[in-house]
Amino acid sequence: MPQQAGQSDPGTRTGGAAAGNESANGQRTGAEQRLPGASRGDHGDGRDETENERMDRNWNELLQELRVTQTGTQILSGFLLAIAFQPTFSRLDSFERTVYLTLVIAAAATTALGLAPVNLHRGLFRKGSKKLLVQTAHVLVRCALVGVAIVLTGTVLLIFNVVVGREAALIGAGSTLLLVVFIAVLPAVLLRRRQRRDSRQELDAAGGITSRP
Repeated sequence: MPQQAGQSDPGTRTGGAAAGNESANGQRTGAEQRLPGASRGDHGDGRDETENERMDRNWNELLQELRVTQTGTQILSGFLLAIAFQPTFSRLDSFERTVYLTLVIAAAATTALGLAPVNLHRGLFRKGSKKLLVQTAHVLVRCALVGVAIVLTGTVLLIFNVVVGREAALIGAGSTLLLVVFIAVLPAVLLRRRQRRDSRQELDAAGGITSRP
């Protein structure tokens, strides 16, 4: 039937209301995304995630790194603890005993540093401090890696000194230390090379633009 003047089609009203609701929802969603702590962005790495999502990802990555670090520390610590109960332990000279006790202390400290992030997580759980947790755990993991390097180098020194002699022990420990230092500076070297490559690409792109007629 023809509609009277001044009346509108119910389907039109329904569609208009739905469109209005979608528009309002879109505005609310945009406003929520602009709230502090909830804004999304790639943070320079191409990832579309909020600040909280990025902190959660960083924390999970730290946990994976801790698992690898703790495995190496546990193996070295078990080896060192077993030495003291060997019959030949009494034959170690004063230098070897000093190195051994130093390694035991370093292994214990490294283990404690590896466990510290777990204690931090328990203490800061549901306190809204995930960013502080990640930043502090990052420093602790760095310190734990230094401890692993000390234990690794000292273990080589001790074993070579007992089996071969002092000169060979110093050479072996020095070589191990150089390898550890190389691994430590490798990320910085790779990052610098990438920055130089990116800079050259930007200059080449800029040169190509300016050379166009």
